Amino acid sequence: MSDKAAALQDKPRQDKPNHAGFVKHYLREYGMMISLFAIMIFFEVVTNGTLLRPLNLTNLVLQNSYIVIMALGMLLVIVTGHIDLSVGSVAGFIGAVAAVLMVKLNIHFIPAALICLAVGGAIGAAQGYWVAYFKIPSFIVTLAGMLVFKGLALALLQGQSVGPFPPAFQKLSSGFIPELLPDAGALYPTSLALGAVLALAMVWLNFRSRARQEEHHVETEPYAFFLIKNLLLGTVILYFAYLIASHRGLPNVLVIMAALIALYAFLTTRTIIGRQIYAVGGNEKAAKLSGIKTERLTFLTFVNMGVLAALAGLVFAARLNTATPKAGLGFELDVIAACFIGGASAYGGVGKVGGAVIGALIMGVMNNGMSILGIGIDYQQVIKGLVLLGAVCLDVYNQRRA
Repeated sequence: MSDKAAALQDKPRQDKPNHAGFVKHYLREYGMMISLFAIMIFFEVVTNGTLLRPLNLTNLVLQNSYIVIMALGMLLVIVTGHIDLSVGSVAGFIGAVAAVLMVKLNIHFIPAALICLAVGGAIGAAQGYWVAYFKIPSFIVTLAGMLVFKGLALALLQGQSVGPFPPAFQKLSSGFIPELLPDAGALYPTSLALGAVLALAMVWLNFRSRARQEEHHVETEPYAFFLIKNLLLGTVILYFAYLIASHRGLPNVLVIMAALIALYAFLTTRTIIGRQIYAVGGNEKAAKLSGIKTERLTFLTFVNMGVLAALAGLVFAARLNTATPKAGLGFELDVIAACFIGGASAYGGVGKVGGAVIGALIMGVMNNGMSILGIGIDYQQVIKGLVLLGAVCLDVYNQRRA
């Protein structure tokens, strides 16, 4: 057989999609999503259907909203190769500032909230300045910040809880979107319609992204796998929209979360600054030599983290309807764990918004499910610690294989 004939005979085998290689390459990304569904199914079974009841599902969203919000900012900090241990204390301090402004000084909740966000940004800027321009390790700077703002919150509240907040501000966390469509009995049709729109939008964006990849001859996942994935995605979104629409509709905070997730997903995947952030985390020296202003990017990621920590503090304070000296205690652990469980690398340069959200949901479902089962907080901490250790061990294993 000639060389030409042999080449033609081998060509079909070269064009055949490498399904096994694709599954291996994307195992961790889809593995986290599969793990989330497995954990939800497990707790749904052992709690006799309590986990996915509409009321509990709404509570699950409200209880973990501030973790998801802060995880978006923490992801960017971790991607650049840093860490922020102060986010819980900053969130608690901002809640205290909000209580002083709204309750004691009777300032309207809108300007008060804007002031709180500005204070959060200033805190992030102060910490980011030391990390970015003085090259002090972020672990040390933010550990100091954790102690400072925990103490300031205690001093500002004088050791007492301050509340209640104005009813309009409480709706930030406990309110629901208004109904715009005719009454449908037990369902809230506006929430269900928004869920359907979201499902269609997600599927359409995925098809558009795939078409763009094929146009530029970028390797894509097998088409059958792609279709099954999008069918499951649309079905899951519609199902959860139906469940939430069965109990008071969409919470306001869920709409805020969805908008932030979409914004940061676009920022990290479709903008120059997003790609530069990953470049800094991958190799800071090479990024700087290529013209990227690495110090400014690091500084901005901490400013962003401060603003999101402030927003989370406002959401948490609105949910409790009071500001307490112990607010924010341990938040940083759940936020950091959510990012690492969701696939962010401890070495920097790796991590996705979707992964951080999935990690936060895994932590939230585990907390909620174990609470329903009556498992004590002591064993809950043990289990969460083991899950975090396993995620980081997997990251180290993948890094050594790379």
